[in-house]
Amino acid sequence: MITLSIILQAVATAGLAKFGAAIGAGIAAIAAAFGIGKIGASALESIARQPEAAGDIRSNMIVAAALIEGVALFAIIICLLAIVL
Repeated sequence: MITLSIILQAVATAGLAKFGAAIGAGIAAIAAAFGIGKIGASALESIARQPEAAGDIRSNMIVAAALIEGVALFAIIICLLAIVL
C-alpha cells in the first residue's frame, strides 16, 4: 500500500513539483478568500432583507467561514509538505 509520505517523497524530488505545490497553495488561498467573500456578501444581503434574523445569519456565516478557512489551511499545509519533503 502506497502511503502519502512515499508519494510526497517521490514528487518532492522534482523541481517542477515544488513549483506546482507553490501554485496549489496560492490557488487554495485565493479560492478560500473568494468563498469567504461570497459568504459575507450573501450574509449582508440576507440581513438587509430580514433584519430580525441577523443573529442566526451571523452565526451561520461565522461557522461556514471557519470551515472554509480550515479546508484552505489544510490544503496549504499539504502543499508546503510537498515543497519541504
